[in-house]
Amino acid sequence: MSAALAEPGTSRMALALTVNGRAVRVAAEPRSHLGDVLRDGLDLTGTHLGCEHGVCGACTVLLDGEPARACLTYAGACAGAAVTTIEGLDADAIAGELRAAFNREHALQCGYCTPGMLVAARDLVLRLPEADERRIRVGLSGNLCRCTGYAGIVRAVMAVIAERRGRGIPPETGAARPLGPVGARIGDAAFAPLEPPADRIAPAAPAAVADLSDAFTPAHGFTQVLDLLHPPEAVFALLGDIAVVAACLPGAVLTARPAPDTVEGGLQARIGPIAATFRGRARLARDEAARTGAVHGAGTDAGGRSATEGRIRYRVEAGPTPGTARVELDVGYTLTGPLAQFGRPGLVRDLAGRIAAEFTRNLDARLSGVAAPAPAGLNPLRLLLGLARARLAAWFGRA
Repeated sequence: MSAALAEPGTSRMALALTVNGRAVRVAAEPRSHLGDVLRDGLDLTGTHLGCEHGVCGACTVLLDGEPARACLTYAGACAGAAVTTIEGLDADAIAGELRAAFNREHALQCGYCTPGMLVAARDLVLRLPEADERRIRVGLSGNLCRCTGYAGIVRAVMAVIAERRGRGIPPETGAARPLGPVGARIGDAAFAPLEPPADRIAPAAPAAVADLSDAFTPAHGFTQVLDLLHPPEAVFALLGDIAVVAACLPGAVLTARPAPDTVEGGLQARIGPIAATFRGRARLARDEAARTGAVHGAGTDAGGRSATEGRIRYRVEAGPTPGTARVELDVGYTLTGPLAQFGRPGLVRDLAGRIAAEFTRNLDARLSGVAAPAPAGLNPLRLLLGLARARLAAWFGRA
């Protein structure tokens, strides 16, 4: 514990750690385990605590580059070590491939085991020479999942290993791993670096418009259709007034006067137990002749722990009856951080449908000359109750 300095007159010690690529100093009691320090001291709640006996694997993190149980590791024993949590793997190439494979293979349900499962799976992707199902199951045997039955998880890990070996990426030999417990060579580790190395944890500033690349590839996407009882020309003209659009969109706020091609603002959202206000900037584009447009933006929440980038393309066409309009939306987005654990594509699409219905009502009121609606908050309870009613109606309708 040479790097752990006892605080004078107290039972707490100041620990110097490198967490997700950033040097930190945190006070902790000598009996505290690493999981509590990460969650309570550093607000890194992606590290989940389950059994707290080292059995379930939900708290798995990387300690000096190797998987370790945070619930069994005294924080004081980690002084000077490098710790990587699931938040530190947001930009890691292997973890990104695993997240996509987990989504594709339906390898998660409640998501509680997923952070630890991803950390353990990443280690297998690095080390196993081939996609051997038996060895993957053995390697993941210390990570328990009560939802999936493991089949999707194993398929996802096998797929990533096979794809990487097929691209000519060899496994790590493991020769650099010394004997002894994980973290025994504190402060002097030789391990597989993250891809790219984690060099950010501080709250991120909103993306500059110049940083929004045309090559953006969203992780998820969906389409939405809005029908309005107003002429297409009037609808398209109204969509060009970003202040009106923000007033009609639940949860949206403007933080600066919009320019013709840029806007700065935020979106208040609550999904599951996590609430966030994303603030950022967006680039606007419109084609008057084709009656099409696009909004491409990015932002982070106040703590910088969750981030999103998205693009909405829209087209206004004549509706099914004369004098009406149909707005076709093509939405693509990427969500990272704690909020992503609850932002599953199916839930996002369902909630987007409820938001779009309220947005359509507000637009209709504007076009009809009704008093402008007050900026609407995103009421998750009302949206989820509406979703539940719709699902029940669909089930009973099929019965």
